[in-house]
Amino acid sequence: MDEIGDPFWIVLSCQRELASYNNNNKYKDRAEMATTTTITSTAAAAAAAAATQTQTPTLTATATAHDDASYIPRGLVTASLHFYKPPSDGAKPFNYVEKPPEGVPQRNFSNVEHDVQINDIRGRESDFTLDRHAFSALQNVPSATTRATFDSDSDVKRIYYPEVEQLLLEQTGAKRVLLFDHTIRKASPGASRAPVTFVHIDQTDGSSRARVFHHLPDEAAELLQHRYRIINVWRSLNGPVQQHPLAFADSSSVPDDAMVGIEHRYPDRTGETAAVRKTEGMKWWYWSGVGEGERILLECFDSESGTDGARRRVPHTAFVDPRSPEGARERESIEVRALVFG
Repeated sequence: MDEIGDPFWIVLSCQRELASYNNNNKYKDRAEMATTTTITSTAAAAAAAAATQTQTPTLTATATAHDDASYIPRGLVTASLHFYKPPSDGAKPFNYVEKPPEGVPQRNFSNVEHDVQINDIRGRESDFTLDRHAFSALQNVPSATTRATFDSDSDVKRIYYPEVEQLLLEQTGAKRVLLFDHTIRKASPGASRAPVTFVHIDQTDGSSRARVFHHLPDEAAELLQHRYRIINVWRSLNGPVQQHPLAFADSSSVPDDAMVGIEHRYPDRTGETAAVRKTEGMKWWYWSGVGEGERILLECFDSESGTDGARRRVPHTAFVDPRSPEGARERESIEVRALVFG
């Protein structure tokens, strides 16, 4: 299991919720999405946006599940997101990746639900950028992969990794990209990795720096003198997402004091992820019906601040969309994590 990229405590929480929601027929599908820089011509993008907007209703959490199994929820929605709740004794929050010591809990914190309004970026993809919002969305991304590619880790690394590396070089203008891991998630019962339903950021300042030393120890001192980022590339593997879309917050709307470092304890070392407190003024977005030819870029860390002086790091989470139809396909997705230099 990855030290920082796939926190056990988040996955454990999600799996428990998944079983609970499945039992109640509510937890059917998830779509992880983020915003966009488009790989289409301006004319084509405008036409697609106009076509999409005409069929994007404005809905709230009072909406109920649609009875058409092919239905793709779109437009504004109000849904419950799970935020950080601190330990009752005021202790520093922690999670044990493996079995904890005798008499010590697996983790010492919990979560609390808040209803939030989540806007759809479909048709507005070009309004959002990594450098301003810490997320972007790409359309019409070519790929030589097939569904079978993702049944084998070796094929993912051999076929898909080079595509992701090239995509990041083109989209960020970076000089170098190092892909350090990936996770395939499935919403089906019993899946080893389910979508994460807890607001979080995969990295903190300290753990991002540690990543560079961990993967490139001989070059780290020099690399850290220049701009470096950690960016996740998210993709659907089985068609447009109908259930559990991915919500992501505009980075500039999230204050630094909303972030809470969580010790991620291994037998031989301690990493760190970030949980997020609910604060007023957070702006939340999702990308409806993300398909296989689309990609979401999530910037988890950037060593440089934006031109407005704001930090760029994007809280994100899968969420239960109350409009998801009965019988919808269960989401399958992959996220690849990358160190991006320059």
